[in-house]
Amino acid sequence: MRKLKYHVATTLDGFIARKDGSFDCFPTEGEHVADYLESLKSYDAVLMGRRTYEVGLRMDVTDPYPLLKSYVFSRTMKKSPNGRVGVVAENAMEVVRKLKEEEGADIYLCGGAELATELFKEGLIDEVILKVNPLLLGSGIPLLHDVGRHIDLELIGSQVYSSGVVLLSYRVKK
Repeated sequence: MRKLKYHVATTLDGFIARKDGSFDCFPTEGEHVADYLESLKSYDAVLMGRRTYEVGLRMDVTDPYPLLKSYVFSRTMKKSPNGRVGVVAENAMEVVRKLKEEEGADIYLCGGAELATELFKEGLIDEVILKVNPLLLGSGIPLLHDVGRHIDLELIGSQVYSSGVVLLSYRVKK
């Protein structure tokens, strides 16, 4: 079975973006960027919420991960502006369960917090990979919303970069 990995950048205080969805405060240069780009080769599908997808749309990017099969989860977006990017409007958790059962590489959950929360509630996320950036926002879009329970994690890897970015990899304990 394929693993679903919540692979996300965050601030030290747990925000994945500012309140307006922007994340231009995160470092965009350094070894961590090259490692992130290399890590994309370990996936063959990407899941994202509508708000995450719309970040690229505002810059006219309709297929942000052209090497991956892309799925946007949205109750309001009816059609994708790009034929390679599928829109999932109904039965989202069922769609993810089926994707996990298919043959292939792991699945990248790149955002956002609402989708991650629902997937955690259903027990569908297998790993959490946090790229912790050396900054505090004080407010913004949180890494997660209320899952309704705590989630036990087991540290399976870590990397400290000279930029101050720390990459932490966890297995979700079932």
